[in-house]
Amino acid sequence: MGKPTGFMEFERKENVAEEPLERIKNFNEFHTNMSDRERKEQASRCMNCGVPFCQSGMMIGGMVSGCPLNNLVPEWNDLLYRGNFEKALQMLKQTNNFPEFTSRVCPALCEAACTCGLNDTPVTCKANENAIIEYGYANGLLEADPPKVRTGKKVAVIGSGPSGLAAADQLNKRGHEVTVYERNDHIGGLLMYGIPNMKLEKWVIDRKQKIMEEEGVKFIVNTNVGKDLRAEDLLKKYDSVILCCGASNPRDIKAPGREAKGIYFAVDFLTRSTKHVLTGKTEGWVDAKGKNVVVIGGGDTGNDCVGTVIRQGAKSVVQVEMMPKLPEKRAANNPWPEWPRVCKTDYGQEEAIAVFGKDPRVYQSTVKEFISDKNGALKKIKLVKLEPKKDEKTGRMNMVEIPGSEYEIPVEICLIAAGFLGTEEYVAKAFRVQLNERTNVATEAGKHKTSVDKVFTAGDMHRGQSLVVWGIKEGREVAREVDESLMGYSNLD
Repeated sequence: MGKPTGFMEFERKENVAEEPLERIKNFNEFHTNMSDRERKEQASRCMNCGVPFCQSGMMIGGMVSGCPLNNLVPEWNDLLYRGNFEKALQMLKQTNNFPEFTSRVCPALCEAACTCGLNDTPVTCKANENAIIEYGYANGLLEADPPKVRTGKKVAVIGSGPSGLAAADQLNKRGHEVTVYERNDHIGGLLMYGIPNMKLEKWVIDRKQKIMEEEGVKFIVNTNVGKDLRAEDLLKKYDSVILCCGASNPRDIKAPGREAKGIYFAVDFLTRSTKHVLTGKTEGWVDAKGKNVVVIGGGDTGNDCVGTVIRQGAKSVVQVEMMPKLPEKRAANNPWPEWPRVCKTDYGQEEAIAVFGKDPRVYQSTVKEFISDKNGALKKIKLVKLEPKKDEKTGRMNMVEIPGSEYEIPVEICLIAAGFLGTEEYVAKAFRVQLNERTNVATEAGKHKTSVDKVFTAGDMHRGQSLVVWGIKEGREVAREVDESLMGYSNLD
């Protein structure tokens, strides 16, 4: 432990964010990194506690506490404090293939479980991670390092999101020949088109893709396996196939009037927006300028939609959340180191407050009806208030309508960010893999092998909609399992 009193001497300090009214003028990332001296001070706050929950990734109270990748957080925080960035980078890369992604988009489960946060504020682990990985790039420490020996085994990875990229990266380092198939025009999955530019600029993905290609990974884009390519042909060509196609079947809102023009799934809207930002092309683009927008869903994707339409110049934004507002501080039944179930005002909501003078979120509400004009275009949404009530049979709390609480608001664009239901059927049918009751690809508990010989799965397609960090974790785990099936043993972490 470099500085035993660091957490007492220095207060938590964040990277400075550009003011909301300035940053909404573009789609760029908007945080400014602090100086190396300040970053070392922030790293010195790490207590190197006896039980570092930050790296545990364990289930506590039904929620994950700490990093699922088991990142060696105290170790690289200590090295960062001592100024040994190079060693810190080596330590970070041991457990995380893509710190350049997680240090931008992860909700920082490590910080939520930080011991320093029990009675004070947690260590800035996420920003420290970003400082380490960007130091590596800036100082030529992350150049391509192709494997010295090839095994002669060929693996196909279907899908290039976090799990697919992690699996490909690991298996390529082992010496297998890896080809990644992506149905979109660019790799990255939701990293590319589900997360907007202001959270993750796309040159970050391009930079990593270039290194992976130099190391031997092959990427084939604009190819939809199951439609453009037959599963049977891939199974003949490759020794193993890994399905990492995500949980991209969106949950719909089936209220009367759903057929109205102007209603979009959030991921489709964000995809079109990012393509417009990157290329300037307006084909298929949904422009919210001067329009009233309703976002259904209170999660990260809903917040991303809020931030996006504000940058487009929306006239108004309302974000509808079904559940009650969470408390400002931990409740007694949500003790540390459980994930803190507290109200978080994210960047999009901050920007809405700055532009419109109020928080865009409306709690305990849902859509009762979509109302269109004579041309079939959406013009209003009827909302209804909800209240929690216990089901006498099951004992579970359900959100039920409050009679007579309906009201209407004007809207021309509605974005549905209500989550995802599981894998798309055509991929599963193409490979004839079994699905479980949640429509995820079925495997034995803790395993990634499917019901079909040579076919494995990982990421959201395996566990359901989740975080980037879980995708990377799954990609690393399936890589080890595939490697062992091909070689009889595995030396992958």
